[in-house]
Amino acid sequence: MKQASVADLRNNFRKVAAWVEHGETVQILKRGRPFAQLVATPAQSGVKRKPDMLKQLREIWGDRCFSDEQVQEMRQVELEGEEG
Repeated sequence: MKQASVADLRNNFRKVAAWVEHGETVQILKRGRPFAQLVATPAQSGVKRKPDMLKQLREIWGDRCFSDEQVQEMRQVELEGEEG
């Protein structure tokens, strides 16, 4: 969880708002002590959020890492499938 002081809200609101817009919960500190939390409201029906592509890739592939040779082999198989 990110933290911001009351002064940060006043002086750097754009930065704090960006955290919240990207799904972060922000703990607000007043004189160094937790005072409140900012959380994003549920997305409105007309507003589309950008998908988290890295999250989706991790869900599909996990932490796998392919060598250059493996990538070339996969590309070759794809090209052969398009031709045939």
